[in-house]
Amino acid sequence: MDAEAVTLGWEEWVSLPRLNLPAIQAKVDTGAKTSALHATDIQLIEQSNKTFAKFTVHPVPSRLEVKVECMAPVIDQRVVISSNGEQERRYVIETDLEIGKVRWKVEITLANRDQLAYRMLIGRQALRTGVIIDPSKSYCQGKRSYNDYFQKPVSTQRKAALNIAILSREPNSYSSRKLLSAGRARGHRVEIIDTTRCYMVINAEMPEVHYDGRKLDKFDAIIPRIGSSITEYGTAVIRQFETLGAFCVNGSSGIEASRNKLHAHQMLAKNGVSMPRTAFASSPKDTMNLITLAGNAPLIVKLLESTQGRGVVLVETRKAAESVVSAFRGLKANFLVQNFIAEAGGQDIRCLVIGNKVVGSMARRAQKGEFRSNLHLGGVAERIKITPQERALAVRAAKTFGLKFSGVDMLRASDGPKVLEVNSSPGLQGIEFATGKNIADLLFFEIERQLGFAAN
Repeated sequence: MDAEAVTLGWEEWVSLPRLNLPAIQAKVDTGAKTSALHATDIQLIEQSNKTFAKFTVHPVPSRLEVKVECMAPVIDQRVVISSNGEQERRYVIETDLEIGKVRWKVEITLANRDQLAYRMLIGRQALRTGVIIDPSKSYCQGKRSYNDYFQKPVSTQRKAALNIAILSREPNSYSSRKLLSAGRARGHRVEIIDTTRCYMVINAEMPEVHYDGRKLDKFDAIIPRIGSSITEYGTAVIRQFETLGAFCVNGSSGIEASRNKLHAHQMLAKNGVSMPRTAFASSPKDTMNLITLAGNAPLIVKLLESTQGRGVVLVETRKAAESVVSAFRGLKANFLVQNFIAEAGGQDIRCLVIGNKVVGSMARRAQKGEFRSNLHLGGVAERIKITPQERALAVRAAKTFGLKFSGVDMLRASDGPKVLEVNSSPGLQGIEFATGKNIADLLFFEIERQLGFAAN
């Protein structure tokens, strides 16, 4: 550092040139011992017998799409006590700090400062000899700007391929194979991972996911294809990837909520999503009233864990409804009783929602003598044009669970469309054949958009 005195105000524009950060507003706080830099997705890498931290910085407050990938040597781990008394163990890096025309080496801790006004804090350890603080002034060493980030947006200059995992127990299914080929065709590194063969190291310092005897590299994105039989373990694996900072197309909480039909219907109702009249009760004494509340026969009795049309029964008379309800209760099964939409005529609509847009829709018609239109049960599909009301309803239903990739099933009732369920692992074969669209490619386009990736 230059020997001449340097005066700093309580806030200054700084640069971290070795981290490719040309401009950051920093708070100068002599009450704090250590300096801190906003960092997310921290990953440790071993190179040449040295440990480096690879991390992401969002340098512009409120503009999370602007990101800079940084790497610096780790020189220590320290327990830092915040101003409110909370303790946090942080990695410490060494890099250059530039303020005005002066540059010197500093030690900086990495911490998530997303909720704080300044992306960087300069503590007293970083204030070397010759630095004078004037707490009554700001920007004594001149102002910089965030223009450098927008003239060449960091988030769109990424040239390396994305590292993407498809979580699936069925690598040879149409959906898995199509996703794999579509992602690789766009130049990304994509692999299929069997969800049940993942195992995890759970700790605060270095959470990890292992698979087939190896520690998995950091993934940029995860595409979950979690079957209903492994929902609990599958969502636990997704939570681990979320902890590691991966973008999960469908998050663990959204998958869990959409899978439990009672929870899902309650969330849809809370968010004003129209659906068939539905009733639920636990006590056998409430059977008669439960049937009445659902709207009398014919009715649909649906297991909470049903999938692909299994565990769904149509009962055409009140007596039959009482018998089915009693049988399910005898099996100690949880179920819903739902009004049957007769005017739908055995046809439902599957809307495929990616991001905040319906990218494809098809009508599914049941076989003769069958009320369930699921393709797995012999239903046939064809392309259908949906109304603006149906399109808006599908997007709203998907948003209810925070899903970026979902199949929303609905019926056309006399008083408007009704959502039946939201599927967090929709199949691709039926919708692609019916619409002629490459749905898998559209999903990767959305992942690229979410991550600020610019294809070459």
